[in-house]
Amino acid sequence: MNNQPQKISVIEKVGYSLGDLAANLVFQTLVTYLAYFYTDIYGLKAEDASVITLIVGLIAGFGFNPMIGALADRTSTKWGKFRPWILFTAVPLGIAALLAFSTPGFSYKGKMIYAAATYSLLLLLYAANNLPYAALSGVITGDMGERNSISSYRFVAVMFAQFFVQVFMLPIILSVGHGDKAAGIETVMTWLAVIGSVMLLITFFTTKERIIPKPEQKSTLKEDLKDIFQNRPWIIMLTVTAFIFITLAMKGGAYVYYFNNYVDETSLKSFISPITSFFNSIGMNFFGEDPKSAGFGLFNAGGIIMMIIGITFSKRFADKYGKRDTFIASLFISTLFVLFFIFYPPKAVGIMFLSQILHGFFYGISTPLLWAMIADVADYSEWKNNRRATAIIFSAMMVGLKVGLSIGSSLVALIIGKYGYISTEGSVNVVQPETVAAGAKMLVSVFPSIPFFIACGLLLFYKINKKMEVQIEKDLAERRKQ
Repeated sequence: MNNQPQKISVIEKVGYSLGDLAANLVFQTLVTYLAYFYTDIYGLKAEDASVITLIVGLIAGFGFNPMIGALADRTSTKWGKFRPWILFTAVPLGIAALLAFSTPGFSYKGKMIYAAATYSLLLLLYAANNLPYAALSGVITGDMGERNSISSYRFVAVMFAQFFVQVFMLPIILSVGHGDKAAGIETVMTWLAVIGSVMLLITFFTTKERIIPKPEQKSTLKEDLKDIFQNRPWIIMLTVTAFIFITLAMKGGAYVYYFNNYVDETSLKSFISPITSFFNSIGMNFFGEDPKSAGFGLFNAGGIIMMIIGITFSKRFADKYGKRDTFIASLFISTLFVLFFIFYPPKAVGIMFLSQILHGFFYGISTPLLWAMIADVADYSEWKNNRRATAIIFSAMMVGLKVGLSIGSSLVALIIGKYGYISTEGSVNVVQPETVAAGAKMLVSVFPSIPFFIACGLLLFYKINKKMEVQIEKDLAERRKQ
């Protein structure tokens, strides 16, 4: 292994983080709006939207990601293994995102086919871009402290993307489309495609791969698969990732239904009016005149701001207590504040916002650790087997992410449909059954809490604690010197 200096400059950390900012302009849009887009803008039935997101997502998770991981590990260019993938997928990923959120005037069957095809293309290109991007963090440096720092940088970038998508995107869609949500989302996605592609190119030009496998290291795909399926930390992190993204997709996709169908509009307007009035008074009318979309945006804003603050504590706690123990504690506490939503009546707007803020802070502490722990799992595999297969290890994260996203998004559409939700495409006067409010409440409280709690339990069996982290880092450093 190459043993170049492992300290990373701020410019490289920022450059690397822009790649996640770009990817999350796509990913956060999928988490927050995919079910809503299919049911209320594109015009699919909730059940059909559920089937498309589930089937395509599972194919992407179990098909696209292992394939990309195996190919990326066997890539060898003058730019390294993983950076070329970022370069050559930067523009196609943006185009695919625009196509997936476009609304061509096909028949209903044509719409189904178009949705499945464009969503498949988007997930394929997302895997080809984001899996090598994630694996890149495992070869930029072998210093675990620097990895914690890189993870903190990238997840501040993630929070900025999440902040834009969840706070401003819906009001902007309504504004630029002049009430036409289909036209609005196509305009917004066009700009996001351009900006995201530029950011990915910056990531390519500002980063460097330093952990380079020995030329004599050769392994077959069969050997790599054998290594990972005998790697218990990998299996645990694969499963944990899936459960975490089930929750993120479920509650993230359900909040728009929660505000539209459960939260009392009069109480919400009264609660947020001092904030919106302040912004209006200084000429910053971000949130428009619709109290529900404004409340939805401000609700997300509070949680995201506190997540960013929580991220700043992540490295400090991880360095002191280890990634695993910090992850378990912060994830468990944050889940309690999700579960509490089951107790809040429609008019309890203040306590809803407070719970979101506290959830955001504690979840923010755990956010950078998930990806850093996968890099540690790659080190563990090298430490145990004396072979490094970074990308296929990182495919655990991407498989879990895609499977979790697909199941979570599918459950949003399926569950809200089971509670009687009626698509509002082309009409703003649809009166939803009273059962929809109960479904929206369950989708932001009890249902998403279950996968988070299961993930906490699984992490108790993850054996790479603080002591083992130090031992692995020390042993691999000695091997690389030799």
